[in-house]
Amino acid sequence: MPEGNRRVFITLFLAILTSVTGVGIVVPLLPVYARHLGASGLYVGLIFGAFSLSRSVFLPYFGRVSDRRGRKPFIIIGLLGYVVVSVAFMGFRSVEALIVVRFLQGIASAMIMPVTQAYVGDITPDGGEGFVMGLFNMSVFLGLSIGPLLGGFISESYSLHAAFAAMGALALVGALTAMMWLPPLGAERVRLHKRAPIGWKYLITDRDIPPLFAFRFAYTTCIGILWGFLPIYADGRFSLPAGDIGILLMLGVFASGVIHVPMGVLADRFNKNALVVMGGMLITTAVFSFYMARGFWDLFAACLVFGLGGGVAMPALMALAVISGNRARAMGSVMALLTMAHSLGMLVGAMLAGLIMDVSSLRRVFIWGAAIMVLGVMAFCVGRLRPRRRCPRGKRGGSGVSGFRYPFQG
Repeated sequence: MPEGNRRVFITLFLAILTSVTGVGIVVPLLPVYARHLGASGLYVGLIFGAFSLSRSVFLPYFGRVSDRRGRKPFIIIGLLGYVVVSVAFMGFRSVEALIVVRFLQGIASAMIMPVTQAYVGDITPDGGEGFVMGLFNMSVFLGLSIGPLLGGFISESYSLHAAFAAMGALALVGALTAMMWLPPLGAERVRLHKRAPIGWKYLITDRDIPPLFAFRFAYTTCIGILWGFLPIYADGRFSLPAGDIGILLMLGVFASGVIHVPMGVLADRFNKNALVVMGGMLITTAVFSFYMARGFWDLFAACLVFGLGGGVAMPALMALAVISGNRARAMGSVMALLTMAHSLGMLVGAMLAGLIMDVSSLRRVFIWGAAIMVLGVMAFCVGRLRPRRRCPRGKRGGSGVSGFRYPFQG
């Protein structure tokens, strides 16, 4: 990877690490905070669902426009939006206000993650998609690992408002990092195209992209269940303290992040489809294990397996997405579709868990989560067997390891 692209990668990594750490500080505290404000299970689901809803609505627009106008402005504005949201969290103390703030946070998020992933995809050498995307995704997993631990410590030692302030401060650091270190818009080293990006009709009917969408939707439905309701489940059923709940949430994310780079290297050298399916099977087993759990250590084991499953599947999945984005010459649009799958999955997971919690037992939602994951794996397998349509004016992205040396050489 050329020196200039290497600097861009490091800048994007640091920007996402700081912002995601800030989000990780706050999100695990929101379910219990909402319950203390008197929120029902449905309202807890709405607090998490509002974020996913707004992000899903705006993702296609920001991803597609960034393919034409560049990445940097969207990244900076989104990070600054997180700063504004942290102030809003400190100023409002009602369930309805939390829903509105989370909706606004979703809009800011729609500017950040898919555009940043597209930027990384643009500078990734052919044949190194798994390694580079796996390394970049470590910024997300490290942030979500550190965040819950910091959130529990800050909340217990100081206050919930201090946790909100920490989120804003970290997002501001990420924005300043992007402002100073990313190249000017006119000098972006990205694969921008003068012609309009390929149409949505092609992308959503292509052989490669819908299976990726289906798998990621199922996976993040399970994440939505865990992040939104595992704190309530662990607190209500097992009376676990906030520190233990933070450890559980951190564990799965940390385990996934640790193996992302080695699994990314493996994805560049072996069958990516097989790795996605293998990870999906581990995720399914883990989600069902939450239903069978009888204490902290059972939850601990389930979180660990869940994280390992995501760590096996996601580098391969994102490598396939980069190859598809290069082939279609629509990296931002492809990444926006996958991030939309993430948002819709979080929305469905949160709302489903909230409804089941209100009408039945929260424990039963883990059975539904496991079933959805099985369907996602099946959809991925069936979709990848369909004949590929010819890309009307794209180019085939590299899928092997030719010309790529680890790490960042050549």
